[in-house]
Parts: sequence; structure tokens; C-alpha cells
Amino acid sequence: MKKLFTGIMISAAALTMCSASWAADSGAKEHYKAAESRADSEYKIASAKCDALTGNAKDVCVAEAKLERTRTKAEAKAAYENTPKARSKARSDIADAEYAVAKQKCDDRSGNDKDVCLKEAKAAKEAAVAKAGKEIANARHEAAETKTDANYKVALEKCDGLAGAAKDQCVATAKAQYGK
Repeated sequence: MKKLFTGIMISAAALTMCSASWAADSGAKEHYKAAESRADSEYKIASAKCDALTGNAKDVCVAEAKLERTRTKAEAKAAYENTPKARSKARSDIADAEYAVAKQKCDDRSGNDKDVCLKEAKAAKEAAVAKAGKEIANARHEAAETKTDANYKVALEKCDGLAGAAKDQCVATAKAQYGK
């Protein structure tokens, strides 16, 4: 009877944890979908305000509305996926949208002033994309270091069971293997 009761309690606890995990995942997905929906509705409102404008001012206004929609959606997706790759893609998407706004703002200029403006906008975009790529590389490097440190600690723990020269040899091998 005692085993049956224990089994039922363990099953109930496991079911509760699975339900809580599913609810948390569901809540994150709902938050992401709500952010996407909010971004689309705010874009429609902002682009409707742009209809009152004409010429390049209207183009700039629409590009800024698209930038805000892109920023909201990209940040929501990055938060939902919560990976370095997703955060990098979000930064890249936002940089592309910021570049589109900057290009539209440069259209009011002419001659060398316009060329300089476009080159500055392109340089800012490339810097943002490079920064995003660097963040992925840093995250991968940190993950590799963490894995190496963990494996080194495991190797040292295995050496603790030994004594004397065998332990010294084991520690030396672990240090050599993991570069410590």
C-alpha cells in the first residue's frame, strides 16, 4: 500500500511539473503572438497617419512605421526563441530597417551631400550587422569555455579516487587535456 501511495504521489508531482512547463511555454508563445499582433496594428495606425503627407516625407514616415513594426516583431521573436542566433537575426533585421529609413532621409539631399549620407547609413548598417555576428561568436566561445571547464572538473573529480603517483599522473593528464 505504501508503494502504491508513493507511486501515485510521484506521478501527480510529475504531471504537475509537466503542466506547469507547458503553461509557461504556452504563455511565452501567447506573449509573442500578442506582440506580433500589436506591431501590425500599430503599423496600420502609423502608416495611416503617413497618408496625409506627400513626397519624400511620406516615404520617410512609412519607412519609420515599418522600422517600428520590424523592431517590435524582431525583439519579441528573439525573446521568445531566446537564442544567440535569434538575437543576432533580430539585430540584423532592425539594422536593415534602420538603413531603409536612413536611405529615405538621404533622398531629400543631392550631390555629394547625398552620397555622404548614403555611405554613412551603409556604414552604420554594416557596423550593426558586424556587432550582431560578433555577439554570436562570443556566445559560442563562452559556451565552449563553460563546457571545457565542466569537463576539466569532471576529470579532476575522477582523479580524487586515486592516490599517490597515479593521482598526480591523472591530474597532470587532465591539465594537459583541458589546457589548464
